[in-house]
Amino acid sequence: MRYFTESDVRAMLSMTDAIRLMQEAFERLAGGEAINQPRRRLILPTGSVLHYMAAGDGLYFGAKIYSTHARHGAHFLFLLYRAEDAQPLAVMEANYLGQIRTGAVSGLATRHMARADADTLGIIGSGFQARSQLAAMLAVRQFRQVKVWSRDAERRSAFAAECASAVSTHVAAVDTAEEAVRGSAVVVTATNAKDPVLSSEWVDPGTHINAMGSNQARRRELPAELIRRADCIAVDSIEQARMESGDLLLALAEDEWRDPKLVELKEIVVSKPARDRRSTDITIFKSNGLAVEDVVCAGYVYDRGLKEGRGVEMRYS
Repeated sequence: MRYFTESDVRAMLSMTDAIRLMQEAFERLAGGEAINQPRRRLILPTGSVLHYMAAGDGLYFGAKIYSTHARHGAHFLFLLYRAEDAQPLAVMEANYLGQIRTGAVSGLATRHMARADADTLGIIGSGFQARSQLAAMLAVRQFRQVKVWSRDAERRSAFAAECASAVSTHVAAVDTAEEAVRGSAVVVTATNAKDPVLSSEWVDPGTHINAMGSNQARRRELPAELIRRADCIAVDSIEQARMESGDLLLALAEDEWRDPKLVELKEIVVSKPARDRRSTDITIFKSNGLAVEDVVCAGYVYDRGLKEGRGVEMRYS
């Protein structure tokens, strides 16, 4: 069994590879070759929380286990096993693994759901997830302009300057969330907000939105008016969305969960009719993150690590 550090994962898993792997993951889900178990949480009186989620993709299976505390941060590990014989294969530090696959699945959704001529991107948020979201967007579309807003003016300016120096696209901080959203063909929300961070009236017809900041039932980034106005809403899993997509749970009545406009991303990935869109359609990808996304990425890192001699061999008996 091998142990892979954050630096090992960073060295072996690029955004381009991660987006390709997300395509494979959702194709396997659609074909019944992969299974996914939604996230569960153990909440302690101290404020510490244990999160765990599991999946298998035919070749490998595994679980992501991570602990969080509002004042003390988060710690991520992934456990990888071989599907054929249940042999433990690897333990991975998984902060970056989760970050890049979260960006990559938004990239996959954008590739299939955004207009082909989308060339302006608005990002709300300037944390570490916003960085991977930007990298994913640039991997699937050619943007002439990126507008960034977050609550802290200093942080958003620093984020925009850092990103502008690393990419050829024009990246600039803006003064309001409205300015980031209006006129943007693709919008990303990557925040820890409890209440909506934008207004429906700011969103032009034809816009695609990736909402990935909230995975708790009582938190949301998008207003109910925008959820109802959207022409297509994709989630990575309806089962998981019904447990933790506050953006939808706080907006939809019970019968609205059966609306044909609400689909799973796997349907869009494998079906051209499912991803056909009019130029005026508003589309949303509400991301919660699935363990199968981690399994596919971890399996790739493990295979590549063996070939390149990365990772530390651990005794297991």
